[in-house]
Amino acid sequence: MMFRSLAFLLLVGLVAWAYQATQPPPPKICGSPDGPPITAPRIKLRDGRYLAYKEHGVSKQVAKYNIIFVHGFGSSRHDALIATQLSPELVEDLGVYIVSFDRPGYGESDPDPKRTVKSLALDIEELADQLGLGSKFYVVGYSMGGQVIWSCLQYIPHRIAGATLHAPVINYWWPGFPANLSTDAYYKQPPGDQWALRVAHHVPWLTYWWNTQTFFPSSSVIVGKPEIFSSQDLEIIRNVMVSGRENNKPQGKQQGEFESVHRDLMIGFGNWEFDPIEIKNPFPNNEGSVHLWQGDEDRLVPVELQRYIVGKLPWIHYHELPGSGHLFPYKDGMSEAVLRAMLTGGK
Repeated sequence: MMFRSLAFLLLVGLVAWAYQATQPPPPKICGSPDGPPITAPRIKLRDGRYLAYKEHGVSKQVAKYNIIFVHGFGSSRHDALIATQLSPELVEDLGVYIVSFDRPGYGESDPDPKRTVKSLALDIEELADQLGLGSKFYVVGYSMGGQVIWSCLQYIPHRIAGATLHAPVINYWWPGFPANLSTDAYYKQPPGDQWALRVAHHVPWLTYWWNTQTFFPSSSVIVGKPEIFSSQDLEIIRNVMVSGRENNKPQGKQQGEFESVHRDLMIGFGNWEFDPIEIKNPFPNNEGSVHLWQGDEDRLVPVELQRYIVGKLPWIHYHELPGSGHLFPYKDGMSEAVLRAMLTGGK
C-alpha cells in the first residue's frame, strides 16, 4: 500500500514537472514594472495592443512612395534593411518614406497570444491608416517577414500598391506543393531543424519546451549554428559584426522568446488558412507589381520550392541571385535594386 502511494505521488510529481516544463514564462511587457522601457513611438491597435514603429526616409508630406517594411526572425524595427542600406541621396531622389515596426512580441510591440496568419496583415493595414499612408502603400518583407507579405496579398490586396518578398520563409505543409518536392526539401535540413518545425506544426504547445530543452537538437536558427549559412552569408556576417550593426539584435527578443521567435515558428509553420500558391494576381491591369528575390545558395529557404511557387504564379517578377545565400539583402546595392524594381520598374 505504501509502495502504491509513493508510486502515485511520484507519477503526479512527474506529470506536474512535465507540464511546468512546457509552460513558457510570461513575457516582460514593455512599460510594465519588470519589463523594458518604452522608447519608440507606438500606435494603439483595435484590440488594445500597442505596435512600436520607426520612420525612415523623407517625410510623409513630401513622399512619392510610402513603404512598410516587415522584419525577419529574431529581429526588430531597427533592422529595416530596405531603409538602412540606402544612401540619403537616393532616398531623396526616389522620395521614399519607409516605416518599419516591431511585429507582435518583438522589440517594443505588445505580444499577441491570439496571433494568426491573418491578424498581422490587419495590423499592417491599421498601422498604415493610423500613420496616414493613404489608400494604397507598398510592403516589403524579409525572411519570416517576407512570409508575412503573402498574408497581405491574400487579405488586404486592395491596399497594396506593390510588394517585395526577400527570401520569404516557406511552410513545407502548404498543400499546393507536390509531396515529393516538399518532402525532399524538408529532409535536406539539419535533423534539429526538421524536428523543431515538426513540433511547431504538429504539437505547437510543445514548441517552447522543445527549443529550450537540452536532450535533443533544436532549431539551428535559434541556436545560430554557422552551418546554416552559405559562404557569402558568413562573409556578410563578418562585415555586419565589424560595422556594429548587430548591436540592435538583443532588443528584438527583450520581452521574451516565446511570444517572439517561438510563436513565429508556430504561426509560420502551422496550418495556414490559405495556400499562397493559390493567391490571385492583385494587379490584373499591371497597376502594380510583386517581386520575389531569392539566393540560389540559401540554406534556410529551399530555392527549388521558391521556383515552384513562382512557376505557379507567373505574375510574380522573380529575381534569382546566383551564389547568394539568405543574407543577400545586406549586400551593397541590393536595397537600391530592390526599390527601383518595385517602384520604377528598374529605372
